[in-house]
Amino acid sequence: MGLAERRALKAFQDEHYPGLKQALDQAAGFELALEVRWDTLAVPEYAHLYAEAFPKVYFQPLAAALSDIARDDMGKAALKAGLKRVVVCNTADKYGQGAFTFEGGVLTLDHSPVTNLDDVELRKGALVKLLEGAL
Repeated sequence: MGLAERRALKAFQDEHYPGLKQALDQAAGFELALEVRWDTLAVPEYAHLYAEAFPKVYFQPLAAALSDIARDDMGKAALKAGLKRVVVCNTADKYGQGAFTFEGGVLTLDHSPVTNLDDVELRKGALVKLLEGAL
């Protein structure tokens, strides 16, 4: 990871992540245990896209999916009881619904951070389907 990527990650963590984390907690209805593996998100030559890409690929679809599921007391209770942790990473450059898993209470978003940025609704739908099927 080069200097440009490190700077862009740091800027994202300082300027964007706190608000996104707060939005996730609000959507879930509880403080979400969230592990972001920042070093795996750094893609060389794409540092200029991090501020746009990370929210669209990871945080916006997740917040929308959590809001959808937690729209009533039954959904809120199911999320709180079943979702123990969320992991955000990029270990295999996957994308689409195949990039999401939910096992043992851990939701993993192992998605390429720079692929299909505008497919926010598709990712949201895939996350809702995955979580509702398992909770």
